[in-house]
Formats: sequence, structure tokens, C-alpha cells
Amino acid sequence: MHEETVYDALDQAHGGEGHWAFGTGFDDPLAGVDTTVPDGVDPADLGTYCLMLGDDALVLAPRLTRWVTRAPELEEEVALANVALDLLGQARLLLARAGSVGVLGRSRTLAGGTIPDEDALAYFRDPDEFRCAALVVAPNGDFAQTLVRLLAAATWRLALFSRLRDSRDPVLAAIAAKGVNELAYHRDHAGRWVLRLGDGTAESHRRAQAGVDAVWPLLADLFTATDVEARLTAAGVAVDPATVRDEVRAVLDEVLTRATLRLPDWPADVAPSGRLGRHGPELPALLGDLQGLARAHPEATW
Repeated sequence: MHEETVYDALDQAHGGEGHWAFGTGFDDPLAGVDTTVPDGVDPADLGTYCLMLGDDALVLAPRLTRWVTRAPELEEEVALANVALDLLGQARLLLARAGSVGVLGRSRTLAGGTIPDEDALAYFRDPDEFRCAALVVAPNGDFAQTLVRLLAAATWRLALFSRLRDSRDPVLAAIAAKGVNELAYHRDHAGRWVLRLGDGTAESHRRAQAGVDAVWPLLADLFTATDVEARLTAAGVAVDPATVRDEVRAVLDEVLTRATLRLPDWPADVAPSGRLGRHGPELPALLGDLQGLARAHPEATW
């Protein structure tokens, strides 16, 4: 029988049970993967570390999607949306890995069924349970500031993921190996925009410089290891963020110099409060949008 509407067609494609929304039919992203924790590694530490990396991606993605319908070019709306989708894919894998080691015990069983670990961790944690860095939590600012922030975040994340390919945790190593190519594109795409804006008109230069000045203080906590990172680095699982500082600085310094932008003084390292769940008011506001529907209908099937 010919379906009356596109919704009928989607419904029939998913078994005719009235569930056609995003997420229906998605498999466990780690299905068939050996999720055994390496010898000598605390599962709680591994789960927390995966939350750190996953939360960074999960929070930055909706920041970027806010430019859809607002970016200066149609192609850039598509590009930023695709970057956000890449980050959501990384977040899903990392939160699934965190859930596989039982972090926070967040898998939820409700009348409508069991909520997968990655969904429960994304939608049913409070702000103080998120472990994301201040760099990704900060508001977008204007388009120039958004691209400067994306450049900094992608450069830092790419440096980490490149080293995590050698992690003793094979799941984390595989996630990093998949993410490296995506992050290289994110960094290069943002870098081209920073060059274009910085070495463009007087107004674009002014905005790019203002974006750099706003983003640079947010780099202060990126290169200081938490106790969890220190223990996992010693165990060969994580990366000491201090070891990527020189690479990140070299890339950012080169892009800004070529963009004729003034290099701010690098901020002194500070303790990573975001990694410990201490955030400003921007994160609760963002999570209100991200989590609102799932919390309003916690037993819905998606």
C-alpha cells in the first residue's frame, strides 16, 4: 500500500510501530567490540577520562549547530553542521565506552525500555557531572570568534587523539584513530577561515582579533592534568595534556601570524576546573536546550 505521508513511510521503514524519530533502529556503537578493561587500569578512571573527551565533543557540537541558518554562506552552514555531526559521533563512541565500564551507573531502565548508556549519559546528567573544558562551554560570540575557538579546540583535540592511537585501551585507540582524520579537517577548515578573516578587510581583521582575544584566556586549563589523567598516563592509556602544549602553540602561532593577527600572551596554566565539574552559568543554559525533550518525556522511544 502506498503511504499517505513521509511520516507513514518512515514509520513503515521502522516496522510500523509508530516510532520514526531520530535514533530509531540505531545499534549499540560498541556491539561486537571487546570492551575488557586493560590490566592494571581502574575502570572508574577510564570511564571518567572518556567522559572528559566525550563531553568536550558533546558540548561543542550544539554550539556549532547554532550557526545553521545564520552563517555568512550556505556552504559554511553545511560545513559547520558536518563538523558538529563528526563531534557527535565521537561523543557517542566515547560515552558508550564510559558506559561500558559502568561509569556513574547511568544506564536507565524505564517502562518504555532501557535507555542506552550513551543516551543516559548525554541526557540525564546534571551540569556538575559534565567534565568538559571551559574552551568548549564558552558562548559562540560572533562568527570570527566561533572559528577561532574551533581552530583552538580542533588543534588541541587533534594533538591528543594523534597520541591516543597508541593507548593501551584498544577501544579508546580505535576511537582516536577514527577521529584523527575528522579533526584534521576541522582544524584546517577553521584555519582557512581565520586566515581569510584576519588578512581580509579592516572589519574582518578587527573581529578576528577580538575573537582571538576572547578565546585565548580559555586555553589556560587545557594543559594541566587531573589526577585521573595522571594515573591513566602512567598506565599507558591516556595522554598527559602538557605534552601537546608545544605542538598546539606552534600551530596556533603560525596561523595567527600568517593571518596578520597579534599574538596574545599565552595564559599561565591553571587547574582544570571544568574537568572536575565546576562550570559557569553557560553550561546549564546549553544543557537545558540539549536535554529538555528527553527529560520532558523520559520514557519515550526514539
